[in-house]
Amino acid sequence: MKVIAVANQKGGVGKTTTSVNLSAALAAMDKRVLLVDMDPQGNATVSIGLTKGELTTTAYELLVEQPPLGQVVVRLDTLGMDCVPADGDLTAAEVALLSVEDREQRLKQALMSCEDLYDFVIIDCPPSLNMLTLNALVAADSVLITMQCEYFALEGLTALLETISTVRASVNPSLKVEGILRTLYDPRNALTNEVSEQLHQHFDGLVYRTVIPRNVRLAEAPSHGLPGIVYDRLSRGATAYMALAGEFMRRQEQNHEDII
Repeated sequence: MKVIAVANQKGGVGKTTTSVNLSAALAAMDKRVLLVDMDPQGNATVSIGLTKGELTTTAYELLVEQPPLGQVVVRLDTLGMDCVPADGDLTAAEVALLSVEDREQRLKQALMSCEDLYDFVIIDCPPSLNMLTLNALVAADSVLITMQCEYFALEGLTALLETISTVRASVNPSLKVEGILRTLYDPRNALTNEVSEQLHQHFDGLVYRTVIPRNVRLAEAPSHGLPGIVYDRLSRGATAYMALAGEFMRRQEQNHEDII
């Protein structure tokens, strides 16, 4: 089982869209996938057709009350994957965990019980560095960074890499950067191309070849409770995420060969 946190300390850069569509694409490739929504906004939860007001157990209970993972997981038969949903209650988890020992380990402890059940666990992180993001980074084997190619993006990327280094130095020494994914990509924009070039210069080998374009169909999909790759599988956004899943899996196989 490999655990991947999809993160960026900046909002609106395609974290949730990537978490949902990569999970669905991997499930479509017959991988056993668990999507964990760690954002109190619950956007990933809504994007796969769940209704926040109807949830009985969420990531809040998982972190604070620590029931068995199976009591929190929702099976999504139409997508062939599982989900730990979230809603606004998750905001209260930060406060509830303040007085708890090993509070940053709660998600990791919960996921340890399902090592044989899944090939991939994808965690959608909130757009800030807080106890929820820290739980995700401690539980993760690697971090997939989504970023828009714009003026302040490299600054935000530097801050996130410093955070990853801090987590690696203190609580999760094996944490790696899975890759950097360029989202909301518009090749007609000169700044987009300039930032993209800088990414390749500074982070060669980490930047995915696949780029996710700005795409209306991807933006529409959550309101229908469907991942973009299901809502309109022939759209540019959907084909980009299927390509990403293929590139992601090739990297996994390459890394496995390198270890052997």
